[in-house]
Amino acid sequence: MRKRLALIATEPTAADLAAIEAEWPLIAAELDVLDAEITMLYAEDHGGPSPLDWRRLRRAEARVTRAAADLAARTDPHRAA
Repeated sequence: MRKRLALIATEPTAADLAAIEAEWPLIAAELDVLDAEITMLYAEDHGGPSPLDWRRLRRAEARVTRAAADLAARTDPHRAA
């Protein structure tokens, strides 16, 4: 017997959109890391990654660290204002 999935026709709430907006710098930084990693994989076919490729990856990873720390600092309820 097949079960039918009910369609959910609700839109994201304002709180959902605000949460996405707050997390967007981290999401964008993680996408930059992914892009740098893909570039590194393709570079293996062309003699290996260049120093610029490595630098790009390190900088993207540093952006993720900063964005995660900023997000944690903004959302930590125990942090004194």
